[in-house]
Amino acid sequence: MFGPDLTFLGVDRCDLGDPESLAGADAVVIGAPFDGGTSYRSGARFGPSAMRQACYLPHDGSRPSLALRVDALRDLRVLDAGDVEMPPGDIERSIHMLEDAVYTATAAGAIPVVLGGDHTIALPDATGVARHIGRGRVSMVHFDAHADTGEHDFGLLHGHGTPMRRLIESGAVRGDRFLQIGLRGYWPGPETLQWMAEQRMRSYEMAEIVARGLDECLTEAFGIATDDCDGVFLSVDVDVVDPGMAPGTGTPEPGGLTARQLLDAVRRVCYELPVAGLDVVEVAPAYDHADVTAMLGNRVVLEALSAIARRRADAASGERWDPHRPLLDGR
Repeated sequence: MFGPDLTFLGVDRCDLGDPESLAGADAVVIGAPFDGGTSYRSGARFGPSAMRQACYLPHDGSRPSLALRVDALRDLRVLDAGDVEMPPGDIERSIHMLEDAVYTATAAGAIPVVLGGDHTIALPDATGVARHIGRGRVSMVHFDAHADTGEHDFGLLHGHGTPMRRLIESGAVRGDRFLQIGLRGYWPGPETLQWMAEQRMRSYEMAEIVARGLDECLTEAFGIATDDCDGVFLSVDVDVVDPGMAPGTGTPEPGGLTARQLLDAVRRVCYELPVAGLDVVEVAPAYDHADVTAMLGNRVVLEALSAIARRRADAASGERWDPHRPLLDGR
């Protein structure tokens, strides 16, 4: 909808209205250029375009991973469906159209990779996946500085501070299979926290992550996410990263993860868990510096796809990727 009509790093196009174009797709990139749910700094509508093109390498549909020894854009059939039309000012219609797009990709056997947009879109993204897999059968792994479990945003049910509550209330995702990682700051208040506790959500605040270590927290979360569920939805808000490394976002909160920690965590999620869908949200290029946040969003997508490709290759071969294997060893 906004900016150059590019695919993600040059992958082939597809048309969600043409089932034949989705044949054999492993992952479908979907742009969600919507920021009508922001409560502070808008601009995330330009995130999909920024993340599609944020790379210094040729847009040739190829990105071999040094760490994982795969080329996700070639080892998987990754297609780009372009942007969903999300009319500014019409949240209800935008949500409906995005949910249908995500469902179409999921029902075709592909993993939807949604480029946001503000975090309002997590509601239709995860709901679209749950429509195919089964309501209550999809767990959520949610990286964010904020819980996004508000009762309303300025009196509205839909906004970037409410999608996780709406998902649980609708039954699309169970509260006791909802894992939040990286929370910090000064919101939400006691009433919202009480509601979250009643839903049996598990939230890893940054103080706990610092005290226990991110790997230990992730391992615990993975055990919950895979219990009595058939798929995992991964939702990454770039503000989970400290704004010193990701300034281009609408609601920056100091004290977050490093970019390296996020990429390592996303790799683990997508290698160890049956990820059925993912989104990357809240990249607001107008507040970025030297494209570092857009580049991070781009690399989150690549890390996720590479880990999925490695997971599938290892499942086929019966082997397991060794993260400590040296790239080159001339001894």
